[in-house]
Amino acid sequence: MTAADIAHLRKSYERAELSEDASHADPLAQFAQWFDEARRGEVPEPNAMTLATVGHDLRPSTRIVLVKAFDASGLVWYTNHDSRKGRQLAGNPYAALQFHWVELERVVRIEGLVEKVSDAESDAYYASRPLDSRIGAWASPQSEVIADRSVLVTAAAKYGARFLLNPPRPPHWGGFRLKPDRWEFWQGRKSRLHDRLSYRLDGGAWVRERLAP
Repeated sequence: MTAADIAHLRKSYERAELSEDASHADPLAQFAQWFDEARRGEVPEPNAMTLATVGHDLRPSTRIVLVKAFDASGLVWYTNHDSRKGRQLAGNPYAALQFHWVELERVVRIEGLVEKVSDAESDAYYASRPLDSRIGAWASPQSEVIADRSVLVTAAAKYGARFLLNPPRPPHWGGFRLKPDRWEFWQGRKSRLHDRLSYRLDGGAWVRERLAP
């Protein structure tokens, strides 16, 4: 494939529209509707989202995580707190999330302050995970350099033998919650005249505005 071939990759977005009249005044309600439509539409991993953080060196980094809960208090995911993202959030607790539901020609962007969830919430979710995933949380020194895959396999066997069927939640593992102060809903439209509705928190109330594509 040549540079010209890549430059000419295009798609016309014509599945739906997003108007002020047909959208919710509350961005959480709008997100819940779109999330449900993605789930019912059998979009692959509708709960997958990009998490963007910025470290003390001001370099941004992104990775895919899975949202495990969302409500009026924010959106929750779980990870190793000692990972690169965990360390970056410890130094700069502001982050951004993005959902891209390709099949529906939709994107949701969310920004806000991040905090750790309670120990009780982390314990409850950890206990709900498959055994192999619970052992994996102990076995993987996330974001650290390792010699090869055998390091992980050996560690998983060690912790599996140690904890058997009841591994406790690792002290370095738990949930984060992003509390939104900005949302954006993007619906692809024909001729690149996409619909973009932005919600920003102003004095405790959500202000909805249309953005140029």
